[in-house]
Amino acid sequence: MSTLLDANFITDKLRIDLPLVAVYDAPHNADFERVIEPLSHRRTCVFAYYNAWMRGQTLKLTSLNYGCQGSGYWLFGKENRERKEFVDFLVNDEGLKCSDEVMNNWLDVTLPYASKHKCLYIGPVKNTMSEYLKSVTFYVNPDQLSALIIGANYFNDGLGENPVQVPFGSGCMQLLSLLPDNDKPRAIIGSTDLAMRKYLPKDIMAFTVNPKMFDQLCSLDRDSFIDKPFLNDLIEFRKSSK
Repeated sequence: MSTLLDANFITDKLRIDLPLVAVYDAPHNADFERVIEPLSHRRTCVFAYYNAWMRGQTLKLTSLNYGCQGSGYWLFGKENRERKEFVDFLVNDEGLKCSDEVMNNWLDVTLPYASKHKCLYIGPVKNTMSEYLKSVTFYVNPDQLSALIIGANYFNDGLGENPVQVPFGSGCMQLLSLLPDNDKPRAIIGSTDLAMRKYLPKDIMAFTVNPKMFDQLCSLDRDSFIDKPFLNDLIEFRKSSK
């Protein structure tokens, strides 16, 4: 398993200044520093803690204290409302699908994450907790996102499934439940949920990877595009155009 130190090469070369944010499915007494929890009496979006992540704090969610109803369902499988009411809200109130039937079909095939330990930790990458690691998210600008997409395809021969996906779903789903199983390197372009974008800087997107893809990105070296003219020319152009 790669460590945070291994990621320094790619983050340095891409000028990624924002901290990487990891999701862990770990026991309730796992050893994380600077842990914070949602206020149990208040519904709070997971991404309301974005600035806390940037400050190095770790958000602890449990099957009993998960922030908002959406994260409760998609991260822990907690059904807080009837399906009909849920579909009506998503289709008629928010206009996210063209019909109840389409939304119902999508819900039928889109399953929530099944937490093993009933606890999820979202915060800085912690090397000693790598056995519990489920995803790592790079918060990046469009140029950096472009480079990460190339990096995610660097070892891909095109014969199988595209390693990078842009799935429909909530922001918390894109951190975990929409990321395919960890048997193959996979990545998601996230933070496309309109409800959570207000918590992020307007020019920042999320690139979320599973552990195997994180390993691949961390293995990129000077023989790859990371140290070649296309990327270096773009970086220099951005500097000169400021």
